[in-house]
Amino acid sequence: MPYEAVIGLEIHAQLRTTTKIFCGCRTDFGAPPNSQVCPVCLGLPGALPVLNSVAVDYAIKAALALGCRVQPSSVFARKNYFYPDLPKGYQISQYERPLALGGGLDITVDGVLKHVGLTRIHMEEDAGKSLHEGFPDSDRRTYVDYNRSGVPLIEIVSEPDLRSAAEAAEFFSRLRDILVWLEVSDGNMEEGSLRCDANVSVRPVGQTTLGTKAEVKNVNSFRYVEKALEFEIERQTEIVESGGRVKQETRLWDSSTGETHSMRSKEEAHDYRYFPEPDLPPLVVDDARIERVRGTMPELPEARCRRLVEQYAIPPYDAGVLTQSAALADYFEATAKASGNAKAVSNWIMGEVLRTLKDRGQSIEQVPITPAALAGLVALVDKGTISNSVGKDVFAKMYDSGRSADVIVAAEGLAQIGDESALLAIVRDVVGKHTDAVSQYRAGKQQTFGFLVGQVMKGSGGKANPKLASDLLKRELGG
Repeated sequence: MPYEAVIGLEIHAQLRTTTKIFCGCRTDFGAPPNSQVCPVCLGLPGALPVLNSVAVDYAIKAALALGCRVQPSSVFARKNYFYPDLPKGYQISQYERPLALGGGLDITVDGVLKHVGLTRIHMEEDAGKSLHEGFPDSDRRTYVDYNRSGVPLIEIVSEPDLRSAAEAAEFFSRLRDILVWLEVSDGNMEEGSLRCDANVSVRPVGQTTLGTKAEVKNVNSFRYVEKALEFEIERQTEIVESGGRVKQETRLWDSSTGETHSMRSKEEAHDYRYFPEPDLPPLVVDDARIERVRGTMPELPEARCRRLVEQYAIPPYDAGVLTQSAALADYFEATAKASGNAKAVSNWIMGEVLRTLKDRGQSIEQVPITPAALAGLVALVDKGTISNSVGKDVFAKMYDSGRSADVIVAAEGLAQIGDESALLAIVRDVVGKHTDAVSQYRAGKQQTFGFLVGQVMKGSGGKANPKLASDLLKRELGG
């Protein structure tokens, strides 16, 4: 009997505020342990929370971008459980009345477009961080850093609409892109700014009732989400097929073994003894505030992708690459406007620019070549002043030196040889030196022509005009 997976994700995104959600402590990553704490985020007696207004605006912005309905009134609640990194013994979250409901996100996997619905988006505070060291267990030490305690989060809960590990990874990736695009979260998974819990069950294909789910906790990369779910789907399918029953539990992904391991029995909502937070009034969001936040939102990735195709006549694939981030799209548009050749600009950015950034571990914001300077390089190639291959060398020198393309070309004598008489001398020299290749070409072996063109380019130091060199070589070889 074939089985299918039913997957829903709970994604925790740290909001990009400078201070915590209920106090004025900083949220800087990497600060000395327990240096960004106060009586409020340490849960000391008598300390009262005050809601961070900017965090609310960021949460509203994310909700609007994802098509959610922002509730006119939402309520904070206490989620009670004990853990060393939770100093109050409870977490302030939202439960019965979250900030936003509904919404969704379109994803494409293997060429198939799919809509994934959202259940809710709610706000909450983060816990601290436990740091474990020592082995074996008899020498184990645990330290607690409360710097992260009280950092503002939104939890985005999807409907159980995902049917494969690949779909889950794509949904997680697309959601991160949107949050980073909006600048409401930095999306840095290595620093814990974005984390994913995945609920997964299996059932016979065609069955509508849900199977028993397991939750895979705190997965912090797209690849690990996919790998963890692939393992979990296979594990649960084997259990059901052998006549066993899947246990409802929380499991942890171990990237070193490629397996999930049982952590604890899965809690139910009543285990947390939710009740309204008595120290915070209901969060009221009126229409005026929603419209004010909406007015600060940038053009969203899908809309910008469509516009780039229409305005600059570039292929949809190019537009998809160029809208990976707002800064990259801005760089493309500025360069295309300065150049007038949008497709050539797209090729250069998708090629040399992104390759160099990847090799150097940099972001688009760190590119030292201005849009005007890159447009100048594109113009030199378009006019035939330099060849495309020489252009790549010039780009590398621009990147390292900060000089413009025309200055580099003039200083190093890199302009293409377009003078027919000068180039003809190089062509005749190549024909004279490579008589075997010439004979093979004249005997009908067309592949050797490419070799001979390469020798002409080599003889010119890469500066020969490729079309002129080809034409002259054909003429010299007799057609």
